[in-house]
Amino acid sequence: MAATGTPRKRRPILTILGLLALLGVLSVALLRIVPPPMTFLMSSRAVSGSGIDYRWRSLDDISPRLVEAVIAAEDAGFCDHFGFDVEAIEKAMRDNARNEERGRDRIRGGSTISQQTAKNVFLWPGRDWVRKGLEAGYTLMIETLWGKRRIMEVYLNVAEWAPGVYGAQAASQHWFGKDADALTNREAARLAAILPSPRRYQAASPGPYVRRRGGRIQSAMGTVRNEGLASCVLG
Repeated sequence: MAATGTPRKRRPILTILGLLALLGVLSVALLRIVPPPMTFLMSSRAVSGSGIDYRWRSLDDISPRLVEAVIAAEDAGFCDHFGFDVEAIEKAMRDNARNEERGRDRIRGGSTISQQTAKNVFLWPGRDWVRKGLEAGYTLMIETLWGKRRIMEVYLNVAEWAPGVYGAQAASQHWFGKDADALTNREAARLAAILPSPRRYQAASPGPYVRRRGGRIQSAMGTVRNEGLASCVLG
């Protein structure tokens, strides 16, 4: 009797999982054409008192220099991979293992722009394994249903660039007092330079670290442009 009852017990679980998967696909399909609403990160920051400055802009209204800068800084293989950069993940694991052996608490990430977009739009902040598994699933879905240009557009619009400041337009106004389509090479590079720690660093009047990192990114932007590393976005 127990053996015959087991499949019946599994049916509600499988039904629930199927419904959750369907909702996930539908949400990804919907956000392919409409701007994402407030994200989990935006909500949590707002509750903590950071406020929200979130201004959606079409990719056509964002400087191509910023696209080149974030590819140079965050994911040089963006146009070539299907959501995951295996080499970057392996390197991050090696570096993190070395840091742990040396007693350092510094954690290096190996996430692509696609993974960061999936995490920022659909998931909560954190590093637990459940969230990482969902992140992988959403990454595959946005790569399949959105394509590279839409992924970049959403990424540039939901990324945090200062406490409570989200997206290229709000960041450009906050740091440089101009619209996102008017960013210069240097300004774009400095915005990309602060992405890993936007609550710690400043893009305007930056300190030595952001100046050095911004300079390296600005140099790498030429490589991105000349080698077509942003061609899947900029054409």
